[in-house]
Amino acid sequence: MKHLFKRKNIDDILREVDDTNGGLKRTLSATNLVALGIGAIIGTGIFVITGQAAAQYAGPALTVSFIISALGCVFAGLCYAEFAAMIPVSGSVYSYSYATMGEFLAWFIGWDLVLEYLFACSTVAVGWSGYMQSLLEGWGVHLPHNLLQSAFGHENGEWILTGSLVNFPAMFIVAVITALLLGGVRQSARVNNVIVVIKVCVILLFVGFGLSYIDTSNWAPYVPANTGAFGHFGWSGVLRGAAVVFFAYLGFDALSTAAQETRCPQKDMPKGILISLIICALLYVAVTAVLTGIISYKELNVDAPIALAIDRSAGLAWLSPLIKLGAIAGISSVILVMMMGQSRIYYAISKDGLLPGLFSKVHKKRGVPQNATVFAGIATGVIAGTLPLNVLSELVSIGTLMAFAIVCISVVVLRRTQPQLRRPFKVPLMPFLPLLGAFFCILQMVSLPWNTWLRLILWTLLGFVIYFTYSRRHSHLRKK
Repeated sequence: MKHLFKRKNIDDILREVDDTNGGLKRTLSATNLVALGIGAIIGTGIFVITGQAAAQYAGPALTVSFIISALGCVFAGLCYAEFAAMIPVSGSVYSYSYATMGEFLAWFIGWDLVLEYLFACSTVAVGWSGYMQSLLEGWGVHLPHNLLQSAFGHENGEWILTGSLVNFPAMFIVAVITALLLGGVRQSARVNNVIVVIKVCVILLFVGFGLSYIDTSNWAPYVPANTGAFGHFGWSGVLRGAAVVFFAYLGFDALSTAAQETRCPQKDMPKGILISLIICALLYVAVTAVLTGIISYKELNVDAPIALAIDRSAGLAWLSPLIKLGAIAGISSVILVMMMGQSRIYYAISKDGLLPGLFSKVHKKRGVPQNATVFAGIATGVIAGTLPLNVLSELVSIGTLMAFAIVCISVVVLRRTQPQLRRPFKVPLMPFLPLLGAFFCILQMVSLPWNTWLRLILWTLLGFVIYFTYSRRHSHLRKK
């Protein structure tokens, strides 16, 4: 049993990275990191999940939900910043856990991250599909109906067949992003920088011009009365809304996976994480307030809620194609960063022997883990083409919340067990802020539906089977 909790030595991790960098190239600056953070955070969360969470859980009070989520994220973000500056390697929470809690718990977290990124990419691709369909229909282009939805739906707790074969637009954008990522991280970062400028401008246009079309009666009641079931409106709905939209903040976790490709991670990682998080939290609250003011929250349970609000406001019709193009571009950048993060998780776990070695093969010229990237593209495309948005988004949220809670706890553990380590950035008010961050995350996890917990448990059990049948026997640390 002892080897299950064997920890990787942090000095060995840093020495290995300094010697070879694993074949990955250090090309990202602080500006690139902030852009990557905004690119990953501002996307499906703002263009899709806002409408669905308002319609199903929180109503206009979704603005409060975003503030609750942002508080949890700020505390977790500080902990991420300490770890990313201290252990600047690919792998995010997986790598941090391996150094603080041991191999078994690291595998458990790594497997949770696979769930998080795999379903996040799929969720975002489905949101992209909704906006693309809306844009094409506005241009008079109609794709075959049986290629526009997921093959399966989930309504009233039951799985149904939708009659569609696959969500083809979602699978298409995943294939395009995979090809772009295979071209190298420098090229991907440049494309992302351009997209970030476009989508932030579009969001500011929506907020600026949308203010004139707000009907304050749509904000009444601000907190709709609870329906009698926990999580469906009322303050329990605000809390569940916070848990669902927490998915929207996943981007800064993806940002930490790029630490090994950052020029000066000790200085730039904390800046990238915290600046992008603050900017995005402000934008989320502003967009949610305007969206629920323009149109009743009851009508927002669609894949493209901002497009719906624009189309319903005659004076904003001129903005409709810009909003849809901005949403499509913005969501594309989220897929790009999430896919990059997903492939780096496979890469990091494979480097330790817990996944097959083919995932840690790096292209000599482009410096990218090509097999991991291709696998991420195939898996994401299949899931995006077959599963519905509501199931995907809830799974992502619970995985993200668990990862953030563990980061908050890990930073406290490491301060106690290895106080001598060099920490270029330190979380203030230790251990109060990290424990508060863990509390916020666990509180939101508890508010999620039982079905979501059941899927997480089944995914975890599958991970245990893989660990004890493959990973445990191939672990490089165990062989040493």
